[in-house]
Parts: sequence; structure tokens; C-alpha cells
Amino acid sequence: MADEATASATTHVDATAEEVFDFVRRPANHAEISGDGSVKGTRHGAEVLAAEGDTFGMSMKMYGLPYRITNTVVEYEEGRRIAWCHPGKHRWRWEVEPVATGGCTVTETFDMSTSPLKPVLKLMGFPAKHQPNVERSVVNVAKHFET
Repeated sequence: MADEATASATTHVDATAEEVFDFVRRPANHAEISGDGSVKGTRHGAEVLAAEGDTFGMSMKMYGLPYRITNTVVEYEEGRRIAWCHPGKHRWRWEVEPVATGGCTVTETFDMSTSPLKPVLKLMGFPAKHQPNVERSVVNVAKHFET
């Protein structure tokens, strides 16, 4: 765990930073990426997230209950960083960095420091509860690019 407000994981991916960033910024890929299996598919919005303010809707399922959520891109640096949040205001951030010897690193961070619900999330066991999920998410991205 990164600190009391974040859970974060990083792994190496055998693909260019541009390829990995393009994969992560496409909501249609989020069900494949999801480390906790809660993302079930896209509902609406941009096919490719390309700027702060872009929105996308997802079909989700947690604790056996299906629901829908709309997310908004709140951080964006072309080819390197993207983060989105839903009305709870905690963020899912992806950062991609090229590696001089080839490939790149990809990091996912669950960041609840921006959420007004932080006390409730802490009572529910977050961010520690999300640590295994972000670890699986970055591995899922790396697996996507395995040959």
C-alpha cells in the first residue's frame, strides 16, 4: 500500500508506453483489466478517453449486485497518465512510463484522498482492501501484451 489514502501497484509490460496507454484509456478494455472483476462492460461515452472531462458509463457488479456508474476523466497527460472518478470522487489513476531497455512500466493507483467519503471508505477497509485488486489489474494489462 502506498499510504493511508492510496493503494498502488506497478509492473513491467513488454509493449511500448503508447500501446499500453492506448489500451488503458479505452473503456471497452476495462472489464479485461479489472483486478476485482467488478467491471462488466461499457454502457455509453467515448470509445477512447482523450481529455479531462470525457465521461463514460460502465456496467458493474459488486457483492452480487449489478449497478451502473458514470465516470469522468479528471487527470490527463497524453500517453502517460489518466485518472477518472465517479460521484464518490475517489480516483483510479493509470501511469505509463517507457523503459530505456524496452517496454514500459504501468502503475495503477486507487486514490481516495480526493473523496469526501474518505472516512466511510476507511471504515470499509480501504485503501488496503483495494491493494490486491490493483496488483491484479496491472498484471492483467501485462498479460494482454504477452505473445
